[in-house]
This record gives sequence, structure tokens and C-alpha cells, in this order.
Amino acid sequence: MSSRELPQVGDEVEYAPGQLAVVTDIRRGVPYLRRSGIREWPVPDPTALTVKRTRAERIAADDFWG
Repeated sequence: MSSRELPQVGDEVEYAPGQLAVVTDIRRGVPYLRRSGIREWPVPDPTALTVKRTRAERIAADDFWG
């Protein structure tokens, strides 16, 4: 993920093929994700995440649930 930026709080990310979640927090460099109806969980390797939409893009689309 050298040419891509690491996900930030509020970004929508793909954590597995076809599986999307939102970064809710970053604690000691570890991003925490949440999906609707599922509890928050840590992702130890932020380089494994692909940003699908930034926080700003989600706000512009009026899609800011997490």
C-alpha cells in the first residue's frame, strides 16, 4: 500500500473482498472498524484495508452512518 494513503476515521473501507466497514477510531495506530449491526473490531494491519470512499465523499453523498 505504498502509493495509497492509510485509512482515516470516517473512511469507508473494504476489509475483505466485497465486505465494507467504516473506520470509527484509530488507537495506537490500529484502526477499528464497524459495520451496521456489528460491534467494533480492530484491524492490526491497516495496509490490508482499501479505502473505497473517504469521509468527505461519504458526507457529500449524505451517507454518514458511522
